[in-house]
Amino acid sequence: MEVANLGPSTKNVDVTVKVVEVVEDKEITSRKDGRTHRLVEYLVGDPSGSVIMSLWDDSAEAVQPGDYVHVVNGYTTVIRGHLRLNVGKYGSMEKVEGDFEANTENNVSDKEFPMPKRYDFPSRGRSFGGRGRY
Repeated sequence: MEVANLGPSTKNVDVTVKVVEVVEDKEITSRKDGRTHRLVEYLVGDPSGSVIMSLWDDSAEAVQPGDYVHVVNGYTTVIRGHLRLNVGKYGSMEKVEGDFEANTENNVSDKEFPMPKRYDFPSRGRSFGGRGRY
C-alpha cells in the first residue's frame, strides 16, 4: 500500500515509511485510568506522499527522524478533520532498511475530511423500538 492511497477509516494498512520529523510531542492524562501517557506525532512518508503517524508511550520512543519503519495491520482515523495513521494494539511496527525519500509535497494529513458522527440519536419523542420512552 502507498501513503497517497490512505483515506478515512482505512484498515489493514501495510506500508513502509520514512520518519521525516516530529510534529508534536505531548503528555495526555487518560480519562479512563487517570495515568499520564506520551503521544508523539511524526510526519512519515513514502515516495507517493506523507501522513502524520500517532505513536503512544513506548512506541513513541522507538523511532527517530531518519528511521524507516514497516507498519503492519495499521489503520487510519480522522482527528480534528485531518487524517492520522495509527499502529494500534492489533498492529505492529518494526525498523527496516530503506533507501527512499518521503514525498512531503503530497501530505494527505493536510487535506480536510468531514468529521464522522459519533452518536446519532433519534429526535426527542421517538423511542428505540421498545415499549417505553428513553
